[in-house]
Amino acid sequence: MLHIFNTLTRRKETFKPIEPGKVKLYVCGMTVYDFCHIGHARVMVVFDMVQRWLRASGMEVTYVRNITDIDDKIIKRAVENKETIKALTDRFITAMHEDADALGIERPTYEPRATEYVPQMQNIITRLMDKNYAYQADEGDVNYAVRNFKNYGQLSGKSLDDLRAGERVAVTGGKQDPLDFVLWKTAKADEPADTKWESPWGVGRPGWHIECSAMSCELLGKHFDIHGGGADLQFPHHENEIAQSEGAFSDETGKPFVNTWMHNGFVRVNEEKMSKSLGNFFTIREVLKVFDPEVVRFFILKAHYRSPLNYSDAHLEEAKQGLTRLYNALSTVEDIPTYGKPSTWRTRFAQVMNDDFNTPEAIAILFELAGEINKAEGPEKLEERRDLARELKQLAKLLGLLERPAQEFLQAGGGSQSADNDTAAIEAAIQARADAKQGKDFAKADQIRQDLLAQGIVLEDKPGGVTLWRRA
Repeated sequence: MLHIFNTLTRRKETFKPIEPGKVKLYVCGMTVYDFCHIGHARVMVVFDMVQRWLRASGMEVTYVRNITDIDDKIIKRAVENKETIKALTDRFITAMHEDADALGIERPTYEPRATEYVPQMQNIITRLMDKNYAYQADEGDVNYAVRNFKNYGQLSGKSLDDLRAGERVAVTGGKQDPLDFVLWKTAKADEPADTKWESPWGVGRPGWHIECSAMSCELLGKHFDIHGGGADLQFPHHENEIAQSEGAFSDETGKPFVNTWMHNGFVRVNEEKMSKSLGNFFTIREVLKVFDPEVVRFFILKAHYRSPLNYSDAHLEEAKQGLTRLYNALSTVEDIPTYGKPSTWRTRFAQVMNDDFNTPEAIAILFELAGEINKAEGPEKLEERRDLARELKQLAKLLGLLERPAQEFLQAGGGSQSADNDTAAIEAAIQARADAKQGKDFAKADQIRQDLLAQGIVLEDKPGGVTLWRRA
């Protein structure tokens, strides 16, 4: 059975979907005013892995990952660029999809934009005001009255007094309590027209937290299975989502907003927090100029999703070498079968994945399989090697790995898709070597091999006169 660490209860729990065989999953997505960074890559890869495993376990998954396409940063960037909000956000949504596709991220079932759900947000705000969970301040903003929600702090594990004393809480005019947060922002005169909506509280726009309550409740219902996101969202964003959603609907449902909360760990760069001010801020597309997208995915999955992830070129190089080992093992086997009998490999793989999605242990099993392939030498063990290779490919596929022909990856060398060496020139050199061998000019053939090796190109002669090559 699947066990998931629930941030809300702070323990691993047996996962039981609300509706047998069906899972409703919501993940907080990107705010689209710039290119996605490595932290975004981790969220996308982690929850892509989660939904893949849930589906592989026979469950029907409805996966929602939202897009924040209206907020202060978006408005500021659009004004600076002298473009509309939609032009800006459309451009970066396209870029986000390009990055996600490169990393092998399967598209969510639904990918709602905040601007499409303003009426639903207004409906929740109205309910909260009717139930005395929200109020309109003198300057026009509608705020959530945190102290009126008795369970506030349950996700972060902090008391209201602890939170009030915390330095994260900013005291602003119009709030009854410094912990209160905005649900509806009154429009400013100098803000663009496409950032303003009519409402019962005047012209304005939604606050950030309310959008996820509206989109998740609309698409998944007011009580659903799993809510995920980065650890940085646990407080205040997810804490506020609980307050909003349960404040509005718990008397109707009699249930909590979400059964299981999942949070992936932080990403650090060379053991420091990633930030533009430190000069260690990397976008996904910057990293993909140097490393193959599958190497980045492999690097992310090598760490347990709840653990901190330390990004560095050295760790990416290590991931590249590891993935190369797996592809090298597959490259030695031709005609890998598609089907086979269930095995102890699959049983072990399922056991570790069902233990809170333990991808490091799952990848360790992939390396064991690669080792067994390499040990099964000789024609008498051909079928054994083919069965092992099938298991390796099929189990890796559940993580979104090893889905390309082995030679394609090996010839790219785990680097960016724009390789330094020209493939046509390499193939021409290999042909020249074959011609030299046929003409019995073995010194020339050896020299060509050495010249290619000096360029980082490794040749491997196969039976039948076939020569394969890969980058070292």
